[in-house]
Parts: sequence; structure tokens; C-alpha cells
Amino acid sequence: MYDLLIKNGTVVTPESIGVRHIYIREEKIVAVTSELLEESAKRTIDATGLYVYPGFIDTHVHSRDGGSTHKEDFYHSTKAAAAGGITTIFEMPNAVPAVVDKESFERQKANLLSKANVDFAMWGLCIGELNNDKLQELSDCGVGAFKFFWGYAIDKKTYSLIYNYDPENQDVIPPFDDGAVYEIFQAVAKTGKPIAIHAENADLIKSLTANVKVEEYENEFEALLACRPNLAEELVVNTAIQYSKETGARLHILHISAKETVDLVKKAQEDQLKVTGETCPHYLYLTNEDYDRIGSMIKCYPPVRRKEDQEKLWEGVKNGTLMLVCSDHAPHTPEEKEGSLFQIPSGMCGLETLVPLMMQAVNDGKISKQQLASVLSEEPAKMFGIYPQKGSLETGTDADISIVDFEKEYVVDKEAFQSISKVTAFDGMKIKGKPVYTILRGNVIMEQGKVQEETPIGKFIKT
Repeated sequence: MYDLLIKNGTVVTPESIGVRHIYIREEKIVAVTSELLEESAKRTIDATGLYVYPGFIDTHVHSRDGGSTHKEDFYHSTKAAAAGGITTIFEMPNAVPAVVDKESFERQKANLLSKANVDFAMWGLCIGELNNDKLQELSDCGVGAFKFFWGYAIDKKTYSLIYNYDPENQDVIPPFDDGAVYEIFQAVAKTGKPIAIHAENADLIKSLTANVKVEEYENEFEALLACRPNLAEELVVNTAIQYSKETGARLHILHISAKETVDLVKKAQEDQLKVTGETCPHYLYLTNEDYDRIGSMIKCYPPVRRKEDQEKLWEGVKNGTLMLVCSDHAPHTPEEKEGSLFQIPSGMCGLETLVPLMMQAVNDGKISKQQLASVLSEEPAKMFGIYPQKGSLETGTDADISIVDFEKEYVVDKEAFQSISKVTAFDGMKIKGKPVYTILRGNVIMEQGKVQEETPIGKFIKT
């Protein structure tokens, strides 16, 4: 007897689309067939009229656990993932304490395992000479990739990031110079894992911010953009591509926001360099013109930019230059998001809106149903070394499945979020397209919007 049968659904992968039946036993896919098999199943889901995808993956999540669990914790972020049709997330390393060596990795892994409602992988953090010699042990532990916050200072005690660096502060490690960054690329290259960068030139931003006069701009958001122009991203990406070329490091550009970066990544790929890129729904759906309507909820780093940037990002997603789309889920309290854009933190919730917004993109004709399987399932899994265990519907692989309804219309309601934080730029937005079942290793963990309340069953995925 099978544990679960999903019948009559339109099964979608980057390579094919068609009505199929999926049979699951002992958490694995055992058959994907156009004909119903004779053996019965303990449970059957009739997916007639629905679309069945390899479990969606979000590779860029900040769950704030530990250090800032008043904003979010891993239990709630992974419930949010399940609610949003996501079966696997990649947890970022800048928790408190940060994931910088084997000891901190094992501590955080145990912490997250106790709360995981979906499967998860983990990132390691690059902090220069403080842990260049620890990167191989982190790789051996199974981190999916290494993140480097280019241009940021670091707290000496916790290794957390300092967003507003003051040279007078004695408890801070200053931003690394170009030589130190090159050594980081060399160290990561030896592991064979990707190095992913937050690409903003801190020196340029500092200089521009010191001279900007907010009152000279149409609004505060335009002043913020003047302090963090496209050039700030372009300069870092240019340098990073050259470092990748020289060291052989696999370079991944995080949350791309500027049109110039799309062209740089495309050129690097044409030159056969190991360079990939991602973007996020807030860059694909918002521009500077939305500030008056949304207010401070729009703030993220790098910032949401202009219409021409948005159009280039969509072009990059459609032609495969930007191989994946992720949430950059970065929760804060509503109170923290009140005040001047130059003082409040950047980021917003994204786990529960990532998939619906990309489904809306399918309905709008911006990408195809098969491209959705590419950017949210197959390419993330391939890029971080977990394919075909994740991101596929091959027999013998984990039965991670996201079933969606492209016709379902609803309005985003932040108060219904599973996340502790309710901060989003998309509250009140009408969307057509919603996940209706999230299935993790053959277990239905979300059905028609309701997330199961049983003991969390998420597992750590070693890459």
C-alpha cells in the first residue's frame, strides 16, 4: 500500500508538463505515471485542475533565531514557509552567535532542528582572517554556501554585523580592505562551495550619505536612493567577478536590484565564469514610485529602485541570467519600521508571499509555469548541491511537493501571517495564485492554508 497518492494533477517541471499521478511510500516518490496503478493508498489527494510542482525552495532566509527572537524564530519562520508552499529553506548565518566555525554550526543546527517545520540547509559566514581557516571544516559540516557582507563592520564579541560603522567604536572590526576580501575568495574557492555577496560599496555610500540634503529631494526615499545608487552595487559586483575569475571561486550575487548588475552577470556567464545571481519579489514588484503608497515598509538593502531596473530584472529572470528568486525574509517589529528611512532597519517578511507573487507573474505572462519550476525548485537545488534529492520529482527522491491553484484569488493579509513579524510591503495586495498543499517528504504539512500543528518534522539537509 502507498502512503499517499496525488492523482489527476498537472505535474510541472522545467522539462515537462502534463497530467500525472504521483505515488509516495516511506517519504519517497516511488512512481510518477499517466496511468493509475492497482495498489491502493492510505490517503488520496485529487489534484484535478491543480498544478503539482517539485517542493519550492527559498535559499535566502533570516529567521532571527537566536539573538532576535522577539522579531521571529525558526518555529514560526518554518511555519510561514509551509504556509507559503515552501518545503526547504536555507537559513542565513548572521544569527547571534553567528555561524563561523564548527562549534557555532553544531550549536545552531541543534537549535534549528528542534523547531523546524520544513527541511533546511545552513549558510556559513565569512569574517576574513578570523575564520578563513575554519571554512573547510564548515564545508565538511555541510553548509550550503558562504555569505560575505561586503563593506560591513563586525562586532568583535558576537561577530554580528554593524550597519552604521563608527571608527571611534573600539569593539568593532572595521570593514575589510580589498586584499582581505581577496583572501576570503581564495579560502572559499578551496572548499568548492559558492561565496555569496551582499553587494554594496560601503565607502561610496558613506561619502554620499555625509553630503546628502534630504530636503533637496522629492521625498526621503529619493534621498536614500541618492545615497545608495546603482553604482554602489555595480562597483562591488565588478570587483567580485574579477576575484571569482582569478581565484576560481563560485560567485553568487545576492538580492540583485540594479539593471547594471544583470548585464554584468550575463556577460560573466557568457565568458564561462562561475557566476550566478538571484533577485527577490520586492525588486520585481516595487519601484521608487510605490514609496508614497507603502511608506517605510518599502525599505530594504539594497534598496528597491526604478522602473528600468525592475524591467531588466524581469528580463534576467525570464532569460535565465538570474537563475533563482528568493524571499530575503528579514523580519522586524512594526515599531522598528517607524521613523526616518535613514534610521530604521531594512528588510521585510517574505516567506508567505514569495510563491504567490511568482504565481501572479505566471498569470501576468512574465514567466511560464515551467519557468516557475526552474526558479523556485530545480535551479536552487542544483546551485547548492541538493539536486535531485530536492527540487525534482524523480523516483527515489524526497517526496517534497507543492500543489498550487493558479485560479485562486485572495488579498494578502499580514495579520494572517504565520511569522511573528507582520512587516510586509504587500499587505492588501490582490493576488491570483496560491499554494493549496505543502507536502514534506510525503507528509501533508499545509492543506488549504492551514498548517499542521503536530510536532515539527523538518530535517537538516547536508550539502
